[in-house]
Amino acid sequence: MRSKRVRTMSKTFPGGYPPEYGAQTLDISVRGRRRSVDIYSPEGRDLLARLWTRSGWQNKFTYDITWLGIPIIQLPEDILIMQEVIYKVRPDWIIETGTAHGGTAVFYASILELLGRGHVLSIDVEIRKYNRLAIQSHPMSKRITLVEAGSTSAAARSAVRKHIRPKDTVLVCLDSNHTKAHVLRELEIYSRWVSPGSYLVVFDGVMEWVADAPSAKPGWMSDNPTAAVRTFLARHREFEIDSYYNRLGVTYCPGGFLRRKPD
Repeated sequence: MRSKRVRTMSKTFPGGYPPEYGAQTLDISVRGRRRSVDIYSPEGRDLLARLWTRSGWQNKFTYDITWLGIPIIQLPEDILIMQEVIYKVRPDWIIETGTAHGGTAVFYASILELLGRGHVLSIDVEIRKYNRLAIQSHPMSKRITLVEAGSTSAAARSAVRKHIRPKDTVLVCLDSNHTKAHVLRELEIYSRWVSPGSYLVVFDGVMEWVADAPSAKPGWMSDNPTAAVRTFLARHREFEIDSYYNRLGVTYCPGGFLRRKPD
């Protein structure tokens, strides 16, 4: 077993790992000031998590991940955390804006299948032909309803009203257009359907973290989902950030797990 491990490592690092991989401190430079951080300290852990998130985003790490055969475009850490949220809430409906390839819809449906209850309402302004075929032919399609409409449109709101009953437990996940204005509009529309004690999850607040990355677009520092969340929370005291679900550090949803307080 030992020799096999050495051979595997040598594909990347001939002769084994370089000595710096055994270091306990990380030297960083922020605005021209240099200092060392103990990687085993809470600060070091948070720093490494942030750096890994930023590097993974720049290198499009999530585009290589699938769930039950469908591209999901989500971090493994966020997938794991969403499983915890779904298990806690045990929703009758998960409303998702932003279908893309359908990986998250299939993921949500598979957890609901394990729970023996619930359905996914996945809304997107455009559901491409082959994505629709992949979703509809998947074993989890029995728990997925697709709605092709803009997430803030009257058609989308009508579809939600058609399926959601007054006593249903509802969890909402927002992952479509990530501008501040659009996300804020989604928050105002979909928050009304979130059940007390359930969650409104806002994806891609990481845009604020990566606003200075090589592939970032101008304006991301202020025009992002996190900025929309701040404005929304100032208006809606019935919601609060549940930081427990950001405890892994690596996330595309920093401050994005909004819990509706119980009545």
